[in-house]
Amino acid sequence: QVQLVESGGGSVPAGGSLRLSCAASGYTDSSGYCMAWFRQAPGKERQGVAGITYRGTTSYADSVKGRFTISKDNAKNTLYLQMNSLKPEDTAMYYCAAGRYSWLRGGYCSLSFPAYWGQGTQVTVSS
Repeated sequence: QVQLVESGGGSVPAGGSLRLSCAASGYTDSSGYCMAWFRQAPGKERQGVAGITYRGTTSYADSVKGRFTISKDNAKNTLYLQMNSLKPEDTAMYYCAAGRYSWLRGGYCSLSFPAYWGQGTQVTVSS
């Protein structure tokens, strides 16, 4: 049974930093698979933030390029999102997801069924 558990969210002032983690259990990263971060703010659609393939190819949404960095530690089976220079518009629930994918573009990883999702971690950035 695959389980993804996010942590690291919190409340920070604008310009601050946070590092999100996503610990994966029962999941084996391999060729053809993507791990990604999505976010959803109240009243808005879910947005792809960043994704990384098994081979390490990364992609970011334009709104976070240069500020966020996605990475993974295969030995720990953990996905990370380093978020710097945070803005109030980054406020959202952040979700980790993983699975086979069709394409990775603009920070959006198009996951195929079955896709695995975490429960989310809240990030709040105050102005």
